[in-house]
Amino acid sequence: MLIIDALQYVNWTRDLFLEARDGGVNAIHVTIAYWENRRDTLENIGDWRQRFRDHGDLIMPIRQASDILIAQEQNKVGIIFGFQNCSPIEDDLRMVETMYDMGARIMQLTYNNQSLLATGCYESGDSGVTRFGKEVIKEMNRVGMIIDMSHSAELSTLQAIELSERPICITHANPSRWHEALRNKSDTVLKALGETGGMLGFSMYPFHLNNGPECTLDDFCGMIMDTAELMGIDNIGIGSDLCQNWGYDTLEWMRSGKWTFKPDYGEGSASNANWPKQPDWFASSKDFRNIADGLEAKGLAQVDIEKIMGLNWYNFFDQGFKPA
Repeated sequence: MLIIDALQYVNWTRDLFLEARDGGVNAIHVTIAYWENRRDTLENIGDWRQRFRDHGDLIMPIRQASDILIAQEQNKVGIIFGFQNCSPIEDDLRMVETMYDMGARIMQLTYNNQSLLATGCYESGDSGVTRFGKEVIKEMNRVGMIIDMSHSAELSTLQAIELSERPICITHANPSRWHEALRNKSDTVLKALGETGGMLGFSMYPFHLNNGPECTLDDFCGMIMDTAELMGIDNIGIGSDLCQNWGYDTLEWMRSGKWTFKPDYGEGSASNANWPKQPDWFASSKDFRNIADGLEAKGLAQVDIEKIMGLNWYNFFDQGFKPA
């Protein structure tokens, strides 16, 4: 069974690469940038190139979807570069193609805050996609870089779906009707996403789960099946938002960057001032098959389980990574 995770942010070691491979994971969309500017992002890409040299027996870069099948055949984990913010392109439209040539295949238009392209999900007002954002969407469509609206506000997300000539994605979020969080998405967004051939990746990050770390596998899989009814079975997958091997300072940097002098706890509560505990059924990349088992226990057909675990993302990437 092909297993693709549409979002992780991990402080990688050889043991963690082994854990992902031994867990049957064939491809992971890894976060190359949150707040990083162009130079910082290029340094991160350089670090990844060194990892490919040091651990070439375990990992390989993914530039087109067929590379994922090669990774599967060679028992390696394919690595897809992506940005959780538009900061790597700064204010230069030419950088979309340049970053694509450097391996980037997915980019969020915002990360929580208002960006040069659109409004983030933590802002009190949503002005939608900006003039620059419209140009970036066109350019991303042209070169084959997929638009991700995981951390974007509602109007901006709906406008991106409408403006993009190619299907977009939300790599890591859950329905807000299942668990109300600023990062989770309304039925209006999910319906529009499904109707246009877009993809949703279900998140196992505890702040996005019903009952947090105490969320049961049965509840999570029930949510997946309910969302399939809304969006269609071909438009859903996994985007775990798994974070491993980081200290609290990294969590604070993810939330606060350099734009504030005080801690930003994200969901508006000081209780979030620490890394949340993962649910017992998904502690690491070795646990992906627990989700498949949970879906089977809910009565989902094997062919549909395989779609959710990886095939849907593969088909989406097969079209999305190609230049127009």
